[in-house]
Amino acid sequence: MTKIIFATGNMDKMREIREILSGLPAEILSMKEAGVAADICEDGMTFEENSRIKACGVREALPEDLADAIVLADDSGLEIDALNGEPGVYSARYMGENTSYRIKNAELIRRLEGVPVEKRTARFVCAISAALPDGSVRTVRETIEGKIGYAEMGENGFGYDPIFYLPDMSRSTASLSPEEKNKISHRGKALRAMEKELAGFFRDGGAA
Repeated sequence: MTKIIFATGNMDKMREIREILSGLPAEILSMKEAGVAADICEDGMTFEENSRIKACGVREALPEDLADAIVLADDSGLEIDALNGEPGVYSARYMGENTSYRIKNAELIRRLEGVPVEKRTARFVCAISAALPDGSVRTVRETIEGKIGYAEMGENGFGYDPIFYLPDMSRSTASLSPEEKNKISHRGKALRAMEKELAGFFRDGGAA
């Protein structure tokens, strides 16, 4: 069976990934599960660039017994309009990679103090790239629009989910069940778009 290696060690992401890509005829593994190690410098200026850099970098690091594997990598983050798109591509590194998201969320809320609700618009962005065995790379991008709340809300999700408020649902993304979140989230939509891309690849025999 073809292996799909997702370039992440985040088990929360892997749970979402496996749920959404479960229809593909492939075994889905994290880098750690596949025994692949690669130190990739994500120095792109866009989410798309960073996802391609990561996917191609990990693919180059694959051992011979994984030469036919597909490598998927995502770059995702939060863009806040009132902060000129920050934290953007630096979302994971905002205030330092080892800073807790509770601290990061509190700082973003502080920076938006006094900003009226109509100007607290924001979006989650996710770009996913697939580095295929034939050397080609396919990239998709999806978003979800919302607003930054005034306090953390919800116990589900992770990262910036507790402060990302969905006006149409009157809840934060951290207040959604995993099933609800997967249907509307930036990563869920991007994974489904990539699933369609890869379904065509499998159908055409590219992973045979």
